[in-house]
Amino acid sequence: MNILIPDSWLKSFLKTIAKPKDIAKYLSLSGPSVEKTTKVGADTIYSLEITTNRVDSSSIMGIARELSAILPRFNIEASLLPIKVPKGIHFVSSVDYLKPQIDSKLCYRFSAVLIKNVKIGDSPSWMKERLGKVGIRSLNNIVDISNYLMVELGQPMHTFDYDKIKGAKMILRTSKKGEQITTLDKKTHTLKGGDIVIEDASAKLIDLAGIMGGEISAVDKNTKNVLLFVQTYNPVNIRRTSMYLSQRTDAAMRFEKGLDPELVPTALKRGIALFEQITGGKAEKNVLDIYPNPYKPYKIKVDLKFLSKKLGLEIKPNIIAQILNPLGFAVTWQKDVFTVKVPSWRSNDIKIPEDILEEVARIYGYHKLPSILMNGKLPDKLPNAPFDFEFKVKNLLKGWGLVEVYSSSLVPREFTEGNALKLKNPLGNETEYLRTNLRESLISAVNANLGEKEPYGLFEMANVYLPEKKYQLPQEQMILAGIFKDYTYRKAKGIIESLLESLNIKVDFNTEDLNHFKPSHSVIITNGKTTLGKLGYLNTDNLIYFEFPVDNLKASSKILGSYKPIPKYPSQLEDITLFIPVKTKIGEVIKTMMSANKMIADVILKEIYKDAYTFRVIYLNLQKTLTDKDVEIIRNEMLKKIKNKYGAYQKN
Repeated sequence: MNILIPDSWLKSFLKTIAKPKDIAKYLSLSGPSVEKTTKVGADTIYSLEITTNRVDSSSIMGIARELSAILPRFNIEASLLPIKVPKGIHFVSSVDYLKPQIDSKLCYRFSAVLIKNVKIGDSPSWMKERLGKVGIRSLNNIVDISNYLMVELGQPMHTFDYDKIKGAKMILRTSKKGEQITTLDKKTHTLKGGDIVIEDASAKLIDLAGIMGGEISAVDKNTKNVLLFVQTYNPVNIRRTSMYLSQRTDAAMRFEKGLDPELVPTALKRGIALFEQITGGKAEKNVLDIYPNPYKPYKIKVDLKFLSKKLGLEIKPNIIAQILNPLGFAVTWQKDVFTVKVPSWRSNDIKIPEDILEEVARIYGYHKLPSILMNGKLPDKLPNAPFDFEFKVKNLLKGWGLVEVYSSSLVPREFTEGNALKLKNPLGNETEYLRTNLRESLISAVNANLGEKEPYGLFEMANVYLPEKKYQLPQEQMILAGIFKDYTYRKAKGIIESLLESLNIKVDFNTEDLNHFKPSHSVIITNGKTTLGKLGYLNTDNLIYFEFPVDNLKASSKILGSYKPIPKYPSQLEDITLFIPVKTKIGEVIKTMMSANKMIADVILKEIYKDAYTFRVIYLNLQKTLTDKDVEIIRNEMLKKIKNKYGAYQKN
């Protein structure tokens, strides 16, 4: 989450003489990262990145609090200035101007105050100027106050035209499937159910809570009385609604991270002060505040020895207190153990001693921690490290000209098979399911490269997610898959054979009709009784596809192959051209030639021209040197066998 902080506004909360360049430098070292600074006249605007777990820092006040702890560590005095709020305001559980019905599981704190006789108009120049510096356009004094306080305190708030709330009644509930609401941006949304909404006595929806107000209750030029409305909501509901409606408002992005309910009174009091000052309205003295489960401070004990051991140095107790106190932590000591009371705004991310350790370390300065290189013997590699095998396979395929691709595991429905796992809140239809195969992703990659005219091959090694029983997570299986575009089948098969040979796996290619492949154009690849993978022509034009479960490949592979001693006697080689009938499987022919005589050491297909196939036959006798007469006898035996079995014959 990125926010903009003007230096002039920041220093209305922080008493310091620090220059903007120092603030940017030291804040980045020990707190939220300052991405850049921009000069606007005499002012400096800090562009900050706030991490998801630190929503308490997504405001002027939050950053001022961080700096009040950070700057003194760099010998720059800094202290947090108190927020000025009016006195004499009473928070009560019921008021006569509003009748609420609240589900406390949806809304942790529900607070509102009626402000009468407001005058709609332009905001004062100082407010317009500050809002402009953080990228917010001024609309009118009512809207601007809400936006101003959200930036200043980090607490979103909303204003209703009080007279448009029928029966002065608010029912906060979950939406029903199919309900519709038109929001302030004039968009009409059909709700899926489970969204936090507010209806009035007429049963009409007046607010899409935590996201955007309803048009039906909007403040306009005729508004006289407003209801200033400040809440904290269940972040899960807000996140879900915001994502599926694609309504990523500033308010939603804060609510979904879990806001501090204890901030509500301060925000309301500050809002009342600004409304009375800028709009001339008069707020009721009794503020409605429904807060059934107030925050209960909890404590974390930390041993000083634990801290020193983890940090690699000793930090004195008074320094630890100086670090934690400005951040809102109350520290008490008992010998070498200190107890930290966690403030409400840090209750989401401070739970264990390690969290306290992190706070001390970052404010003290990671750059001050000792830097000592490790020494000792380097550990041996794990014998069955999965990454080594994967790296080897990838390098082999790249060496034969294939290109590795990376595709998303989230795919559309048509890419999946069976009962694939569906996401509850996908970003869109294209990323709705966890994929069950790599085939469709690779075909999609080919379709994205239609301009490529030369033959090419792609491969990917990634997880697929195979459905299990209902309510069980899918089985994650690592798959190696690839696709050849405009390759001949023999070249593609040769690459697969070479890969398996390099992994020292002996295989057989067995013809079998498989789903997604053309009839009689696919094979199962086996190693003994183990099925390793498949290869063949897809139904899609001229695409050859292969697939192997990586675990099967790894289990069948051997680090070292079998080796034979170099023969004492030389081999004899000769090329033989055979005419072989159409549709005869050449692999079977080679197997038959090899089995004709034990002195045929190898048969290699060298050339093909129409129905003429040239083979290189290697003859070898381990006991003696073969003569031409010996080779002739073996050759005739081989030719006779393949003629009888396949009708193949030698060219005269």
